[in-house]
This record gives sequence, structure tokens and C-alpha cells, in this order.
Amino acid sequence: MSVIVTPPPVHRSPLSAPPARSRSLRRKVVRVLVGVLLSCLALWATGSLGILAVSYMASETISAPEGTRPVKGIHKFQPVGTDGELWRGAAPSPAGYRALADLGFTTVVDLRAEKLSAAQLALPREAGLDVVRVPMRDGQTPTPEQVQRLLDTVSENSGPVFVHCGAGVGRTGTMAAAYLVKTGQEDSPGAVLRNLSVGPPSIEQIYYGLMLERERATAQPPLPVVVVSRVVDAPRRIWSYM
Repeated sequence: MSVIVTPPPVHRSPLSAPPARSRSLRRKVVRVLVGVLLSCLALWATGSLGILAVSYMASETISAPEGTRPVKGIHKFQPVGTDGELWRGAAPSPAGYRALADLGFTTVVDLRAEKLSAAQLALPREAGLDVVRVPMRDGQTPTPEQVQRLLDTVSENSGPVFVHCGAGVGRTGTMAAAYLVKTGQEDSPGAVLRNLSVGPPSIEQIYYGLMLERERATAQPPLPVVVVSRVVDAPRRIWSYM
């Protein structure tokens, strides 16, 4: 007679395989992370392409201000308004600073908050220009006090004033828009469109410009606008630091 031997049951260690609940939780976390990543990517693409498209249309429909001309060592050099007291552009090279002095400029307003070397900081003074530093972070907007400092600098100088950041687009355009509205030379939509015709600013800078009023100080954009703007602008800012 044959005897059937039944093997003893195998008891698996609790560590040999993750519980079903743990695996389900991991899948949910992965799905959430992928969803957030895709949402950020879609937001970035929509925002960036939208701003680029509007900037391109503005550049095609709005002519450069009278007096705009190429100047050696300064990109995007042009007057801000019709009074000839404030001009804008990108950060000048050493030749650009000398060209400003030759053109009769006496003061430069530097909006850069980036870390600059002593040699970079000395360039305008070596060309005989006074420097007013009003540091703003890339992609962000000025405080009422910073706008007032620009207005005071222009009104207190006998010669024209040149304002710049790095590329001469976002921060420079925001301050230029504030100057135009505060001096009554342009309304807020017109000032924003003029800035867009020079180059694409950030979303919070566009929002700030649209909220400008001549008789009222403009507050910083609300947190939701800032968050969306920083997400859309993050790849450009990261690339600029590389």
C-alpha cells in the first residue's frame, strides 16, 4: 500500500513580498507624481508659447519708438517715452558704457540682482557715469519704493538716464512701463504691449503692468499669479544660470 506524504505548508516571511495595500499606495503615489509632472509641463508649454506668440505679434504691429538706433555695445537700445529723459536696453559692454557717456548720458540705473564682480560694477564709473543700483530678481516686479526711486533719479538728473537689467526685457520693461504710466505718457495696456514688442517678459510682469495706475502705487502680483509665473519661467531661469 502506497503512502501519500503531504509536504508541510510553507510560511512566507512578511518581508518576502510587499502587502497588496503597500503596492497600491506606491502606484497611487507614482500616478500623482506623473500627473503633477505632466501638468507642470503642459502649463509651461502653454504659458511659454503663449507669451512668445503675443510678443511676436506685438513686435510685428508696434513700431520702435522714434530715436531708436543701434549703439555699439548695447542691445535693444531705445527711448522709453517721448520726453527723451529715460532710455532702456540690455546690460552694456565696456564700449556700451563709453557710448552712453559720449551720447550725453550721466546716470545708469542697474536693475540686476545677480552677483556681479568688482570689475563689472566699476565699468560705468570708469566711463564717467553715475550708477544707481535698484536690484530686482529676474522675472519679478518692482516695489512702489523702487519705482519711485527710478522716477526720482530721472527727475533729479539734468541729462538722460539709461535703465537696464541683463537682457533688457523683463525687469527693464516693467520699470519702463511704470515710468510711462506714472508720467502720463501711456496707459497700462499700451505700456505692456510696448514692452512685449521688445521681448517676452514673465507672466507676473505682464500682470503687474496691466495693474499700473498713474495715481496709485502698484502692489506685487497675488500669490496664484506668482506661482504660475515661476513655474512657466523656471526653465528659462535655470538655463540662464548654466
